Amino acid sequence: MELFRTKTVEQSIRDTEEPEHRLRRDLSALDLVIFGVGVIVGTGIFVLTGQVAKEKAGPAVAISFVLAAVVCGLAALCYAEFSSTVPVAGSAYTFSYATLGEFPAWIIGWDLILELALGAAVVAVGWSGYLDSLLSSAGLHLPNAVLNPPGENGGVVNFPAVLIVLAVTGLLVAGVKVSSRVNAVVVTIKVAIVLLVIVAGLFFVKGGNYHPFIPESKSNASVGGAAAPLMQVLFGITPVSYGWLGIFAAVAIVFFAYIGFDIVATAAEEARRPQRDLPIGLIGSLVITAVLYAAVSLVVVGMQHYTELSDKAPLADAFKAVGHPAFATVISIGAVAGLTTVVLILLLGQSRVFFAMSRDGLLPGWLAAVHPRFGTPYRSTLIMGCIVAVLAGLIPLAKLAELVNIGTLFAFLVVSIGVVLLRRTRPDLPRAFRTPFVPYVPILSVLACLFVMLNLPVETWYRFLAWMVIGAVLYFTYGRTHSRLVRVRTEV
Repeated sequence: MELFRTKTVEQSIRDTEEPEHRLRRDLSALDLVIFGVGVIVGTGIFVLTGQVAKEKAGPAVAISFVLAAVVCGLAALCYAEFSSTVPVAGSAYTFSYATLGEFPAWIIGWDLILELALGAAVVAVGWSGYLDSLLSSAGLHLPNAVLNPPGENGGVVNFPAVLIVLAVTGLLVAGVKVSSRVNAVVVTIKVAIVLLVIVAGLFFVKGGNYHPFIPESKSNASVGGAAAPLMQVLFGITPVSYGWLGIFAAVAIVFFAYIGFDIVATAAEEARRPQRDLPIGLIGSLVITAVLYAAVSLVVVGMQHYTELSDKAPLADAFKAVGHPAFATVISIGAVAGLTTVVLILLLGQSRVFFAMSRDGLLPGWLAAVHPRFGTPYRSTLIMGCIVAVLAGLIPLAKLAELVNIGTLFAFLVVSIGVVLLRRTRPDLPRAFRTPFVPYVPILSVLACLFVMLNLPVETWYRFLAWMVIGAVLYFTYGRTHSRLVRVRTEV
């Protein structure tokens, strides 16, 4: 059936050698680890720790972060096998094309466009907020007209958000090595600030704040209507705070702090030794950030009782509570630096997915052109950068942010299934990295992703399905007839 025609792994790799579509292999294993750390360490480490400790897990929030890292780790093992076996730009889209077929691959690619573009816009808006806070602490106040989108507090355009998107777009066009160097500098700054906060916070930890480490479980008031988690609607399960059930419920929230490690796989075509470097980049970045998240969460709940933690700025407010407000400024600097790299890497991943889909003919082929000097997919990078800049500057994105989460989980789920399918259909392929205990690890990954997806609101599922329907219409009106596979088979 033509909807499920697959593109062979060999053909995918041959396409990367075409002169007009060849990307420059400039990234080392260290570059990939830094990319992963750069995109994961963002607002999650500065915000989620306090919110989840206060509302869900208490001092045991560190356990939730570790469990969430395990969920991501299962998916990372599947990504590592796929990306080292099929070292081609496009991540889950490319993997799906080789295993599930063209239409499922299109759906995944369309899903990734939503996830990465919208994610970059949301993070750019967050960057703008932290920049405003930092400037305000220095006595500089930007007018509301250039800080908010139209219709919000007298806003006209969120100019800082537009500016950061356009700046990192320019970096990405200039070359992936230039981008990786800038990213390395900024990641070093923000990790140093995070480590400083951890070490400084240890001096203000009070042992009494850890007791009880796992507070007694209690029921939450259930949320109704479309805002209710799908699990509650399907099974009538009322959300629980604290206790082990609260810790598990918190996993569904803190999981999103790790979103982004899969971006490493989108840069497969630009890795020097993808078979070796990609597994290191994927798993290494996840391990490093899991340790940082667990350490930060333990410090913040030790500094201030979990019931008193701030929802919006727990680290900064914890230092204020112990009489050291100057650290709030340091944390804001870390947040601004951190979110800069998140925008950069999300746009990197977005442009590579767009490039891969265009090279396959599912989107207009001229978008896959590579810059003759910089060796980057400059057309797709510029177009997506401009679209994201418009989204960040003009549209309130708070409600749409959850779409980023469901899109990521859907991609994780498909990649996990794809590993099992490719093992059966192409056992002959050389695999530099093999996911252990197949099919058990991929099955656990699928179940874990489904669990987290069921904890998302019903309205998020509605929006996600609407986006998928739009994608299906585009495929049947354009992609299906313009696919390179159709042209190749016609020529034969």
